[in-house]
Amino acid sequence: MRRTPDLSRTVSERTTIAAPPEVVFAILADPRQHPRIDGSGSVRELLTGPEHLGDGARFGVAMRLFGLPYRVSNRVVEFEPDRVITWRHFAGHRWRYEMELDTSGGTVVTETFDYSRYGAASAAGLRLAGFPRRNRAGITATLARLKEAAEADAQKAG
Repeated sequence: MRRTPDLSRTVSERTTIAAPPEVVFAILADPRQHPRIDGSGSVRELLTGPEHLGDGARFGVAMRLFGLPYRVSNRVVEFEPDRVITWRHFAGHRWRYEMELDTSGGTVVTETFDYSRYGAASAAGLRLAGFPRRNRAGITATLARLKEAAEADAQKAG
C-alpha cells in the first residue's frame, strides 16, 4: 500500500517538455545522466550502480554541498516505466519524478522532494537550514535542464 505523503513536507514543481515520456524517462532512469540535469549544483558523478535503474536498484553518487564532498546512497522505491521513478536517499527523503503525456505529445513532468518521513524535530531542522527553499530552487533549475536535455535528445532521435 502506497503511503500518502504529508504535503506540508514536500516541495514540487512542474514543467512541460516537448519530448515524449520515454525520452524523459530514459534520462531519469540513467543515473550517469543525473549530473547532466542537476540544477542544484550538488550532483557530481555516479560512483556505483547500473546503467539503467529499475525497481529496487541501488546507486551511489558523489555529491558536493557547501563546498564539502560527500557520497550518497540511493534506492529506487517506485518504478513505472515512462510514468514514475522515485529514489530514496540514506536519510529517508525521496526524489520523485512523475510524467504525464501532454495533449501536444510532450510530457508534463513533476519533480517532488518529499521529506514527510522525517520526524518533527528532523523536519524542523531541515526547514531551519533552509533546505525546502534551496530544494525548490534546485528543482526549478533541474526541470529547466531536464527540459533542455530531453528536447535535444528527442530532436537527435527524431
